[in-house]
Amino acid sequence: MDLERELIPAADKNSRRLMIVMHGLGDSMDGYRWLPGELGFPWLNYLLLNAPDPYFGGYSWFDFPGDPTPGVERSYRLLAALLDELRTGGHPTEQTLLFGFSQGCLMTWETGLRYPHLLAGGIGISGFMHQPEQLLKKRSAVALRQRFLITHGTLDPLIPFAAARRQVQAIIKAGVQVTWHEFEKAHAIAGEAELAVIRDFVRRCFEPPVETSRNA
Repeated sequence: MDLERELIPAADKNSRRLMIVMHGLGDSMDGYRWLPGELGFPWLNYLLLNAPDPYFGGYSWFDFPGDPTPGVERSYRLLAALLDELRTGGHPTEQTLLFGFSQGCLMTWETGLRYPHLLAGGIGISGFMHQPEQLLKKRSAVALRQRFLITHGTLDPLIPFAAARRQVQAIIKAGVQVTWHEFEKAHAIAGEAELAVIRDFVRRCFEPPVETSRNA
């Protein structure tokens, strides 16, 4: 099985920088066609994905309701295979960002912590982790070097804010690099305020590392 996808190329035809966009439950890639224009990075390619399972006119990354574990494992394998394909096709993993909303956020966590190669970063919005203790046991050798931006709404009626924050606090305590932002919002993206935070994180992910002078 391959994930259905659509590439929105960067205005800069020479750029290999890429954002993989993963929607939430019941949505599709069509729900994120607005994102490239709003972020406004001419050097960033976007790969919009549809999750593998049909769900009431959209798609799902794993069963809901029901046991999510089989679907999470299957979707992780598909995403890892996609990243492997991109690596050999001219999009280096270290220049690839993951972006996920809700169920897509869970897959950002899952893939970012388990995939064995270092990514540019991972962005997770209004989501949660599946079995975080088990996920930490499965983490890759580079997991603690991965960078994550995680945002959540204090008014989220679907994924309770307090539970999401507890998960993030625990994962930070385990050594994962997380930038956490809270917004007064429901289960959504909080307009320009949140987009500004996302833009800043994307820029930082693609900045060259600062070299420390040996004479310092």
